[in-house]
This record gives sequence, structure tokens and C-alpha cells, in this order.
Amino acid sequence: MKRRKFIGTTSAGALAMAMPVIPSFPSLGPDTRFGVAEASYMLRRYRKMESENYPPFTNALEMIEHFSSLGFGGAQLTMSGLDSKMAKKILKRREELNFFMEGQIRLPKDDGEIARFEQEVKETKAMDVDVIRTVCLSGRRYENFDSRDAFEQFRAASVLSLQRAEPIMRKHRMKLAVENHKDWRIDEFLEILKGIDSEWIGVTLDTGNNLSLLEDPMEVVEALAPYAHTVHLKDMAVEEYEDGFLMSEVNLGDGYLDIDGMISVIRKHNPDIRFNLEMITRDPLEIPCLTEEYWATFEPMAAIEFARFLSQIKRHKAEQRLPRISDKAIDEQLALEDDNNRTSCLYAKKNYGFS
Repeated sequence: MKRRKFIGTTSAGALAMAMPVIPSFPSLGPDTRFGVAEASYMLRRYRKMESENYPPFTNALEMIEHFSSLGFGGAQLTMSGLDSKMAKKILKRREELNFFMEGQIRLPKDDGEIARFEQEVKETKAMDVDVIRTVCLSGRRYENFDSRDAFEQFRAASVLSLQRAEPIMRKHRMKLAVENHKDWRIDEFLEILKGIDSEWIGVTLDTGNNLSLLEDPMEVVEALAPYAHTVHLKDMAVEEYEDGFLMSEVNLGDGYLDIDGMISVIRKHNPDIRFNLEMITRDPLEIPCLTEEYWATFEPMAAIEFARFLSQIKRHKAEQRLPRISDKAIDEQLALEDDNNRTSCLYAKKNYGFS
């Protein structure tokens, strides 16, 4: 499957330009080290599949060593809750490898979690980290909620969580990067960011997630780039099925996203931003946009806009069937996960200017 360009036609970029300018941090120049998100090892990190050849990771240091061996120059990992001995080992090894780190954290869901949240921020900062990625929703909007009211309750709770987090991030001068995680469409996310109105609350800009919400990936990048603190870089492939379409992360260069263009747009707004590969090895995700249930949380979409999006899916559908892994043996799945990350890292260095 050859790389192709995705052409957008809606006005999301114009909406982003109408938003207030976020105060910028002093540019240190492009950081060309290419990082990797922990979720790129979903199988080996979270599923803990039993394998002698690919044993589950037991701590962050093991992951750093493995990522570095593949050629990555940084990672996005949970950096809180480490004992002092492990923390010292990680700091020492990072310095030896010239390896950057970004953190991960759960938002405070109520006032009782504020102390926990601040402690984790302090522990993460002590690991020489300045950006922490988070999400409002761990699942997928069209699967988690069955009504507009349920989604609006989630939205209100998310705003409160960010309002609890903001003074803590400001106090410790740490950047909190909220991912567009198959929850917010562009206009909804921009409204939340505008309401928070803080240089310390920005975005983990995922280049592919909003396909699941029927939005053009390049328009998502153009709209959210002014707010981006870090990036999940991924390429995507799609396939039609009876209830809508399937989508998969694929190795960089094997999908149809304009990765070169996306990197350029993002760096224009934040020259020293860091990029992390998120290559999740799994079966394709179903986006059942032709079913009534899918639309339960959305405002009505104009028929012409929906038709335009579906025509793009048809035009850019993969030439070959999207990869499936669930029918493979455990070691085959784990080997494929490892190979996908290695392949994408090499491709990024060869084609996108990463070191």
C-alpha cells in the first residue's frame, strides 16, 4: 500500500484561527529525537502475555532499555510512584542514552483526588519531565455512551477535572497535555481549551484518533496544533464494512495520512515539540457510523458533510485487507508488535528527519 495524501474541505482550520493565541514557551529548536508512547506496546505492557521470547515489561527501566535498543530517543511513560533506587537508575541511564522522557497521569476525578494528583505531578517533575500526557476518556465515545445526556455529564465532569488540575500544573510549572482520545470532536475540544485558557493545559495531538469521529486528520492537526504540547504520531489505513468502516494504525508510510505535512504544521506552532510514535498492534477498530447507536452522542451532521467523509474513506481505502492479529499465536503477536515499532522508527529517521 503506497502513501497517499488526505485532502480536507471543511472549516476546522478557520475555527482554530479564531481562538485566542496560547502563550508560547521559548523555542529551543527542533528536538529531532524520536520517542515512543507506552501504548505502542499494548500487548507486552498491558496484556502481560506469557512468553519466554517476549517477556512482559516489569518496570520503566526495562522499557527504556528496549526502546533505546530499537533506536528510539525518548518515551512517554508513567514516571510517578517509583522507589528512590529505581528513580536514580532511570535518571542515570537516561543521561547516558540522551533519552527524553514524558509522563502520564490520571486526572483528579473529584476533590478527594487532588492530593494524589499533585503528588504524582511532583514525582514526575523530579524525574526531569516537563510534559505529562493525560486523557479525559479511556474508552471510545461511541462505545461508552448511549445518549447525549450521558455524554454531556462526562463533558461537565471532564471540565471540572481539568479545572482541578490547572492550578497544580501552574504551581509546578508543568505542561499537562490532554489527548484527543476518540472523545472530542474539534469544536468541542477547542471550546474546552478556550474555557480553561491556560498555557499549562494543552494537547497531546494524536494524528489519527479523530478519524473515528468522522473528522479529517489534517484538519484536526491544523486546529489543535496551536495548543499541542506533545504528539502521538501515527499513520492510518481504512477499510469499508457493512456498518461503516474499519481503521487501523499501520507502520509509518503504509497509510494515507500526510505525515510530512502534519509534522510541518505542528512544528510551525511549536518548533521544539517532541514526537512519539503510537503504533498499536491490534485488530482493526470498528467505526459503526451507519448505525443509529453510533450517533447517540453527536449533534446532527449535514448530509453533504457525512457523504463527503464517506467518499474520502472509499477513495483512500486500503488496497489490501487490514492486518488482524487475534488469530495468531501469542509469540507471533508479540513479535509483530516489536517489528512494527522497529520498522516505524527506522522509517521516521529515514523519511521525516528524526535522529
